[in-house]
Amino acid sequence: MTARAPNIIFIVADDLGFADLGCYGGRDADFGKVSPVLDRLAADGIRFTQGYANSPVCSPTRFALATARYQYRLRGGADEPIGSKTRGSTVLGLPPTQPTVASLLKQAGYRTALIGKWHLGHPPAFGPLRSGYEEFFGPMSGGVDYWTHCSSTGQHDLWFGEQEQHEEGYLTDLLSRRAVDYVDRMAGQEQPFFLSLHYTAPHWPWETRDDAALAPQVKDNIFHLHGGSIHTYRRMIHHMDEGIGWVVDALRRHGVERDTLLVFTSDNGGERFSDNWPLVGGKMDLTEGGIRVPWIAHWPATIPAGSTTAQHCMTMDWSATVLDAAGVAAHPEHPLDGVSLLPVLRDPAHRFARTLYWRMKHRDQRALRDGDWKYLQVDGHEYLFDLSRDERERANLGRHDPARLAAMRADWEAWNASMPPIPADAAVNLGYSQKDMPSR
Repeated sequence: MTARAPNIIFIVADDLGFADLGCYGGRDADFGKVSPVLDRLAADGIRFTQGYANSPVCSPTRFALATARYQYRLRGGADEPIGSKTRGSTVLGLPPTQPTVASLLKQAGYRTALIGKWHLGHPPAFGPLRSGYEEFFGPMSGGVDYWTHCSSTGQHDLWFGEQEQHEEGYLTDLLSRRAVDYVDRMAGQEQPFFLSLHYTAPHWPWETRDDAALAPQVKDNIFHLHGGSIHTYRRMIHHMDEGIGWVVDALRRHGVERDTLLVFTSDNGGERFSDNWPLVGGKMDLTEGGIRVPWIAHWPATIPAGSTTAQHCMTMDWSATVLDAAGVAAHPEHPLDGVSLLPVLRDPAHRFARTLYWRMKHRDQRALRDGDWKYLQVDGHEYLFDLSRDERERANLGRHDPARLAAMRADWEAWNASMPPIPADAAVNLGYSQKDMPSR
């Protein structure tokens, strides 16, 4: 690590749709702009239009984010996602022996903290403090109520380190204020810091700062199938956006904004109230709406303001980018699958070929993105799309170009053979089905 290593803040929203932000074409809410802070960060930095998540569901993407490797390489990454009922499992989690972005940065002299959602297994077998983070504040599992901070099993799930932490308040704001406190404490130190700020917003239950009274109604089913609206959903995004603004203000107050790399994304595509236009599908789908997500980077010392790029990338590439920006090498026994995007951040006109692969046990899905073309399989049906002309994946060209379809199928199968097989006991955890609401 050099003396000029940047501070790094990696912000992850939960279930945010591709077009939920104003800078990605999102509509204004009845109260005005939904995401003015993030829109400004994009305008002053770079926005990726062809960026993807490693998975269309939470915990698998987080394995890739933590390791800069395909999530399929670890057993915990096979569950779609890890369920709250697995608390105490010694199998479903991020092994402490696995090098992570946080552990590699910590070894190189960075201060490290995770504020927000972990979702990579519970202590004593797993946990943020066992995987490179010096500090942790947030929920260990997936979705939690914003007011009671209880998981879908009804158990309290807010932690400071490995001790339960009971605090009153709206979770999004608690996370934002903790992040500001962390910046305040770290900004004056000689060592750079790595802050993972992983919001649960705008994930269900559908609660804003004004909805504390809803908590008793959803305590037995925080999937909140009987509630929510686009209006509540947009307000939840706005609360998160405002908190990110508090963090940016703290960077400016301490004079470290210029030398801080701030990255923003979502763990997967949007859920029931999200806007994914012009994409089809959402969370749990390998259609574009399930995996193509916002990617914003802001680093005034390096990134030219007002930049946009169509560079193809996915979550683990950003993890590799963070290490590259810090001048930190991968562990020799755990080579990265991610590819650094640092050349693109320095010169947004720079482009390189990047082939992307996915698979899901759910609905026997597979996908491959290579240039403009996408190979997709869902429920045993195969599709071929030219995304440069058909981002909605409505015009199946498989019968018109069988040679390309066969070549891309063979490419995917060769990649899949290089990965561990999906375990027979890997779980698919769906919060609702067509009996609850009609399909998309």
